Amino acid sequence: MQADVIFENAIIRTVDATLPRASAVAVVGDRIAAVGDDLSGISAKRRVDLEGATIVPGFNDAHNHMQAFGAALNEVALQPTVVRSVEEIVNAIGRRVDATEAGVWVIGTGYDDNKLDERRHPTRQELDRVSPDNPVLLNHTSGHFCVVNTAAMRLARVGEVAVPEGGVVALGEDGTPNGLLEEQAQTLARSLLHPRPTGDLVVNLGAASDHYLSEGITSCQEAGVGGILGTVEPVEVAAYQAARRAGRLRVRVTLMPSVETLHAIDHHPSDDEPFALDLGVHTGFGDDWLRFGPTKIFADGSLIGRTAAMFDDFEGDPGNNGYFQMDEERLHSLIFRAHRAGWQVATHAIGDRAVASVVDAYERAMDEIPRDDCRHRIEHCGMTRAVEVDRIAKLGVIPVPQGRFVNELGDGMLRAIGGRTPDCYRQKSFLDAGIVVPGSSDRPVVQGAPLLGIHDLVNQRTGSGVAFNPHEALTAAEALEAFTLSSAYAAFDEERKGSITVGKLADFTVLDRDIVSIDPEEISATIVEATVVGGVVEFDRSGRAA
Repeated sequence: MQADVIFENAIIRTVDATLPRASAVAVVGDRIAAVGDDLSGISAKRRVDLEGATIVPGFNDAHNHMQAFGAALNEVALQPTVVRSVEEIVNAIGRRVDATEAGVWVIGTGYDDNKLDERRHPTRQELDRVSPDNPVLLNHTSGHFCVVNTAAMRLARVGEVAVPEGGVVALGEDGTPNGLLEEQAQTLARSLLHPRPTGDLVVNLGAASDHYLSEGITSCQEAGVGGILGTVEPVEVAAYQAARRAGRLRVRVTLMPSVETLHAIDHHPSDDEPFALDLGVHTGFGDDWLRFGPTKIFADGSLIGRTAAMFDDFEGDPGNNGYFQMDEERLHSLIFRAHRAGWQVATHAIGDRAVASVVDAYERAMDEIPRDDCRHRIEHCGMTRAVEVDRIAKLGVIPVPQGRFVNELGDGMLRAIGGRTPDCYRQKSFLDAGIVVPGSSDRPVVQGAPLLGIHDLVNQRTGSGVAFNPHEALTAAEALEAFTLSSAYAAFDEERKGSITVGKLADFTVLDRDIVSIDPEEISATIVEATVVGGVVEFDRSGRAA
C-alpha cells in the first residue's frame, strides 16, 4: 500500500476503544488507511512530522445554526463582550444607522438582557431616538426574542394583525407594544426580512465554513433549514448545494428540515401516509458532504428568557411557568406523523414540562409504530427530572445539551430556576444512565468553538465563576468523545466519522496540546493548529501540516 500522506510523530487520541492512542495515521484518498505507532513500513507520497502535536477526530457540532452565524458576521455585534448596557446598544445601532441608506433595515445580533447593566430588554422608544425612519431589529442571543423599533412595527403591522400561536407581543407600562416580540411573535417582523437572496446565503455559508475550520470543526448539524422562529427560507437547501458547488461549503453538514417544510404526499393506498419533503425525501438522503438528518420541531422557549415550559414557576416570577409554542396535541401529532413517515425527530424542549411531554410523544409513537433504532432527539433537554432520565435511556432517545451554555448563559439560568440546578443541563447523569450525549453549541446563541464547549463540560463554571453543576462534570476524554463520536452517532454517522479508525473519513484536527492530559483549566487556551477534511488540509495555522 502507498498512502497519499502519513501524519506522524503525534499524540493521537483516536476515540476508538480498540486502539485509544497512536502516533501516526495514514490517509489514502479521503479515508483513513492505517493507524498505529510505527507506519515506517508504509510508503507515502508525503510524510508530515507533527513534532509532538495532538491529533483528535474532527469536531462535530451536533446543533448549530450555520447560516445564521454567517449572517451575524455582517450584523451589528451586540454580544456581552461588546456592549454592557442598553445605552451602548442604542449607540451602536445609531452608528450603523448613520452609515445606512434611509429606509434600509438595520439588524443587531447577540444582546443578552441578563448581562446588561439594566437587566432588561431595550425598547422601541429607545431605538426610535437613533432610528426614527430606518426599521431596526435586534436579535436576542437566545434566538427566542427580538426587539423592533416603531418603523419596523409599522411595517410589521404589530398591534393590527393577530399574534401567531406560541408568541407574545410584550406591552409597556402604557399598555402599548414596547417593541419586544417573544417566540413565534417574531414572525411578524422577521417575515419581512426573508427569504434572502440565495447569493447572500452562499456568502454566509462560506464565511461560516472558514470560521468553523479555524476551530477544528469538520462536521456540523444545521438545526432547522427552511424556517425557524419567524425565519422562512424556502430554497435554503439549494443555497447549501450552491455553496458546495462553488467550493464555499468546506465542512460536512447534516440538514434538519423544519417540520413546517414537511407535508402529506400522494401515495398508494397500501403505503403509510408520507409526511416528508417532495418525492418522499426524509432522514438519510444525501452524501458524505450534505445530507438530510432529523426533522426539527419546536416545543417551547428558553430558560434565560423564562419562556420554557416548566412544571413550577420561574424563580421570583409567580404565575410564570413558560409556555408551549403550539398546542400539545398538535405537537404530539407532528411527532407521531414524522415518526410514522420514517423521520428521525429532533424536538427543541428546554423546560422540564416540555421535556416530559416530548418523551410522552416519543413513547407513544414508538409503541404504536415500532421502528428499530429511531434515535429521536431532544434538542437542549435543558431541565430534565430524574424520572425522565430513566425514560430517555429506556427509549434510546438522544439528549442534545450545550456545554457552553454553562459559561455564557449559566448565571441567567441559575437566577431563573432557583434551587432546581441539579436538573439543569445534565451531562454526567445521562452518561451514567447509558445515554449517548453529543457535543454542540447552538451557535450563534453562544460562542461555538468546540474547545470552549469541552472546557465548560469539564469545568462546570458560569461566566462569573460560580460553580454550576459540579456533579455533572465530564472528564476531558468524555467531553472529547461527545464532540466527536457521540455527535456522529446522533446523526447515524458513527460508521463513517467520529473516531480515527481505519476505513472512516480522514477528518481530524491538530491541537497544540493534549487536552485529555493537561490541567482542565487550560483546555480553553488550546490552539487549533490544523484541520483536515477528507485527507485535505483545509486550515493550517502554522504551515506545519502543509
